[in-house]
Amino acid sequence: LGSKEKFARLHFYVQVPLGGPNATVWEIARATVTDQSKTSFGQLRVIDDLLTVGLDRDSEKLGRVQGTIASTGIDESAFTMNLNIYFTEGPYQGSTLCIVGRNPFDEKDRELAVVGGTGVFKAARGYAVTNTLSFNPVNNYRVLEYTMFVSYF
Repeated sequence: LGSKEKFARLHFYVQVPLGGPNATVWEIARATVTDQSKTSFGQLRVIDDLLTVGLDRDSEKLGRVQGTIASTGIDESAFTMNLNIYFTEGPYQGSTLCIVGRNPFDEKDRELAVVGGTGVFKAARGYAVTNTLSFNPVNNYRVLEYTMFVSYF
């Protein structure tokens, strides 16, 4: 790669409207067992969530979180995540970070692996810590917080 390794600590929020006309999470498949499962085991969803600087959905936009989420825990709410953080604004505009891993949703802080990137984040590796900051059951809206520790070239 020929250049010096760099490090970044990134912090942002993910806005997740789960229902209504502006929903950004959609089911695309389910197993025959999903309806009987207490954890939605076998459900597959696609997402295209808004990435923001601040907690509020109207704060400065940074990009999108796009990918797939599979409900893979039979006995607990655990997901297998395949996500792309796509920066559409700011110093990382046009760059991506790829995140994969197991997300045990009932735990407060969950770690996911950063396994690659493009643009500014070529050859990225590291980890992300995510947690659910808020959930409003009335309007089915969730806000997630991400802190990422990334090395790249």
